[in-house]
Amino acid sequence: MTMNKLGTLTIGQAPRSDIVPILEAHLPPGLPVVHAGVLDGLDRAGIEAAFAPQPGNATLISRMLTGDSVVLDKPAVRRVMQAKLDALEAQGCSVILVLCTGEFHGLACQRAWLVEPDRIVPPAAAALAGERQVGIVVPLAEQIESEFRKWSALQRPPICAAASPYSQDEAALAHAARELRDRGADMLILDCMGFVERHRDIARDASGLPVVLSNALIARLTAALV
Repeated sequence: MTMNKLGTLTIGQAPRSDIVPILEAHLPPGLPVVHAGVLDGLDRAGIEAAFAPQPGNATLISRMLTGDSVVLDKPAVRRVMQAKLDALEAQGCSVILVLCTGEFHGLACQRAWLVEPDRIVPPAAAALAGERQVGIVVPLAEQIESEFRKWSALQRPPICAAASPYSQDEAALAHAARELRDRGADMLILDCMGFVERHRDIARDASGLPVVLSNALIARLTAALV
C-alpha cells in the first residue's frame, strides 16, 4: 500500500510551529508531510512590497517564522496560492491542507485532495448549532465584514468580535468571548488557524460556553483522508 503524503499551505511562513503540533496529534505516525508558505523566503521589506494591504481590499493576518504576525492584502495572497498548491502537488502530495480559514475562490488541484477550511468549518458549525446563536472570534475587526458571507449556512446570522491569536494580549480574547456571550451567543468559534488549545481554554473559561477550535476540527478530518 502506498502511503499518502500530506502538504500544508499557510498564507504566512512555513512550517507553522503553532499549528503543526495540533496536526501531528491526529495524523498517522510516520506520514510524510511537506510544509509551504506564501511568504516563504521573504523578509519584511519583501512582504511589504508584494503583500501590503491595499485600500478597499480585504485583509488577512498570519505568522512568520519569527513568531511575529503580519497583515496581508487578501487578493495578493490569493494570486500566489495556486502556484504554491501546484508546487506541493508536484512534490507528490496526495492531500493538501490550506492552513487558513479565509474564504478563497477558484483554488484547485489536478490530482491531490484539496482541503479548504472555509468550506468545512461554516457548514460544520451550522450543523452543530442548529437554531442556537453562534458567536465568532476573528483576528481582525475588518474581517467581520469581509468574511461574513461564508457563514450563510447558519440558521441565525452570527455575532462577531475580534481578537488576534498572534497578540500577547490574552485579555483581549477573554473580553471578546465574554462580549459574545453577553450578546447572546450559545457557542463560540475561533475562526483562525492560529488559535490553539490555549486560546480555546481562555475563551471557554471567560465565557462558560462551548468553543470550537477550527484547526483541531480540520486536523481530525484531514487525518481521515490520509
